[in-house]
Amino acid sequence: MNSRVLLVSSAFVCAAFSEFALADTTSAQPVASYHYGMPLHVGKVIALTEPTTLECQVVTAKMTYIDEQSGRPAELAYRKLSDACSYQN
Repeated sequence: MNSRVLLVSSAFVCAAFSEFALADTTSAQPVASYHYGMPLHVGKVIALTEPTTLECQVVTAKMTYIDEQSGRPAELAYRKLSDACSYQN
């Protein structure tokens, strides 16, 4: 009987933790797109991400940073040549 109670309770615990994994953790703020001349207040860059490609092409990259005016994390999308362009002749 004890093993049955343990098995049922562990199933409930696993189900409860799976709900946390499925929770929406995206930011409520939309990602701003960079345009030429836009004032940037970057205090510290946290991450630079871009899709991986094997061909040299223009991709949309994303920079996550700390805004030096508000002190909050922010994201900025911008267009750039992919990293594959550095390795092709």
